[in-house]
Amino acid sequence: MTLLKPLLYFSLFRYPLTEEEVFAYSEATSKEQAKQELECLVKDNVIYRINGFYLCEDDASLIDRRLKGNKKAEEIYAKAEKVSKFISKFPYVEGVGISGSLSKGYFDENGDIDFFVITSKKRLWIARTLLILYKKIFLLNSKKYFCVNYFISTNALEIDEKNRFTATELLTLIPMFGNGSFHEFYQQNQWVNHYLPNKPLNERLSHLDPVKKPIFTKLLEFILNNSLGDYLDSVFLRITYKKWKVKFKQLNQDQFNIALKSTKNVSKHHPMNFQRRVIDRLNEKYDEYQKNHNIRLAKEHA
Repeated sequence: MTLLKPLLYFSLFRYPLTEEEVFAYSEATSKEQAKQELECLVKDNVIYRINGFYLCEDDASLIDRRLKGNKKAEEIYAKAEKVSKFISKFPYVEGVGISGSLSKGYFDENGDIDFFVITSKKRLWIARTLLILYKKIFLLNSKKYFCVNYFISTNALEIDEKNRFTATELLTLIPMFGNGSFHEFYQQNQWVNHYLPNKPLNERLSHLDPVKKPIFTKLLEFILNNSLGDYLDSVFLRITYKKWKVKFKQLNQDQFNIALKSTKNVSKHHPMNFQRRVIDRLNEKYDEYQKNHNIRLAKEHA
């Protein structure tokens, strides 16, 4: 029952899928296999088909919710593109992509525009600190349209946490600006094909907008391309790490290392540990379907 996994995964976000999407997020070997399996699941009342969408709940309001969110995403996309371009002009930013719900074509009044940022090696924490300072000073710390919560450097592009959640996030990521960093990023993360062999990379990758830095940015990068830059980067890392350890002391070390990873090459700011919560809830869904429908699905790991 390979088709159940994507349906259960997206049901956590109350997001019905089309037949094409179910296949893309599944491990089915062909579209014909996916079509036949979906027919069986609907016939056996395991899932529901309403107005061309497949979902785990017999609730047409979820389709209305999705369509409204899809429309809102189209409306907000231009804003996200503009902010992406702005972020790309900051020192040591090598690539910018849109992540989160918007990257999946959904946005609502409670949503943020999430950005995934690739930085130069040994300068991740300088780039991050400058972006966070901008948000705090000029946006009054609002993250509504400027949520920069995941940074990774060019010398460590492989994602450590390899699971269905991270594979989905990586393959739905929309690369916006970059000078080759995203091509290398996907090259080093081909493990995602194990989870989602049918999901193609975003088409923007083939015509990615280049990162163009203003003179001031180039000058600052030149000034800090030395031992002073190395020192500042390490200082900003230590300051942030200590601050987060105090602020999020309720997290044990393992939880902290996933939700708030703070190394020379990676910075994550997910204090709610969303990845862990999604995987745990998904496994609970698997248990529910085994109990109610006698369908056993291999558990996911975080």
